[in-house]
Amino acid sequence: MLTLKTLRENPEHVIAKLAIKNFDARAIVEKVIALDDNRKALQTESDRLLSEQKKAAAKIGALMKEGKKAEAEAAKAEVAAMKAKSTALLAQADENQQELDASLVLLPNMPCDLVVPGKGAEDNQVVKMGGEDPQLPEGALPHWELARKYDIIDFDLGVKITGAGFPVYKGKGARLQRALINYFLDRNTAAGYLEVEPPVMVNQASGFGTGQLPDKEGQMYHATVDNFYMVPTAEVPVTNIFRDVILQNDQFPQKMTAYTPCFRREAGSYGKDVRGLNRLHQFDKVEIVRVERPEDSYAALDEMVAHVEGLVKELGLKYRILRLCGGDMSFTSAITYDFELWSAAQGRWLEISSVSNFESFQANRLKLRYKDENGKTQLCHTLNGSSLALPRVVAALLEDNQKDGYIEIPEVLRPYTGFDRID
Repeated sequence: MLTLKTLRENPEHVIAKLAIKNFDARAIVEKVIALDDNRKALQTESDRLLSEQKKAAAKIGALMKEGKKAEAEAAKAEVAAMKAKSTALLAQADENQQELDASLVLLPNMPCDLVVPGKGAEDNQVVKMGGEDPQLPEGALPHWELARKYDIIDFDLGVKITGAGFPVYKGKGARLQRALINYFLDRNTAAGYLEVEPPVMVNQASGFGTGQLPDKEGQMYHATVDNFYMVPTAEVPVTNIFRDVILQNDQFPQKMTAYTPCFRREAGSYGKDVRGLNRLHQFDKVEIVRVERPEDSYAALDEMVAHVEGLVKELGLKYRILRLCGGDMSFTSAITYDFELWSAAQGRWLEISSVSNFESFQANRLKLRYKDENGKTQLCHTLNGSSLALPRVVAALLEDNQKDGYIEIPEVLRPYTGFDRID
């Protein structure tokens, strides 16, 4: 959530920045400032009445001592009227504040200066390419056909048990999933991230804190009896570890990693782009989360991007890194780098990671602060990244490593899988 101070200090800057995200903020910004002006006026009038009440109350005692009962009663009536008016003003100010807060949360985060305007994915900037084209056998198959051929993922069985988008992993397919999770966690902890195992259901306050609510209710699975939400990403529970926390200046950086199953409705299209593992309602993902001082967050972002790139390189996959344009960014992000793998069998790029800096946007909602070297309380910066989301990694691994009659397992994964091929 943008701070009221940011809006008041330079409203035109906020409006111009949010236009890069194709968001017309003028009406909301002007409304928020008007509501804040009105709130201040109501508070000033209430304070004036409180001061008058104190003066009138002091007069009542003096009048009673002087035996001026009628005048004292009149003063009492005046105090009661002022008290009633003050109470009404405070109630109005409270309603005003609630409307202000409800308006403020409608504003997305401002993109940083590196983000260019654009309408969608076609306007994203490719900042790096890596890896080599896979050498595929003649008649190479997409992963959903490989899964059936080698009996390692059963999509039809998932439909029977739950519905579309809930696959069943079997045999070496299940072991490959477990191997990737352990490999990613081991590499993350080796890089200094503390492993945590958070709940996979969160309350409404947690969803609000990281910006999923009220923006993405339609994408989240909601357990209405308890008012809990299934996590769309481990970012939500892990970042909320720091909700309502004040860190000390010597407690940085905070670095955590977690594996969770993730749940997303992902309503939408049909066809090859959503076949197999390309888009699921339940999938496995390993996440990294950081909390930083504002002056350190962009160096931390670069470290996170380099770390995720290292994972992809070790798997031997062809990849590219994109800096998202304004129109393709999330509501909460100030800057996002996406990682995509090339699927030669499908002839398309598959997104497998987003690494983002939210600056103080989430921290303001979370009330996540720290005391700087001068003892002044400041908002922290939060960052997170997928390291990595498994479904499309598995899709690319199966497709790009298929040989005549078997699928080769990358060498780095063999200590985790216990086998070097799927046949």
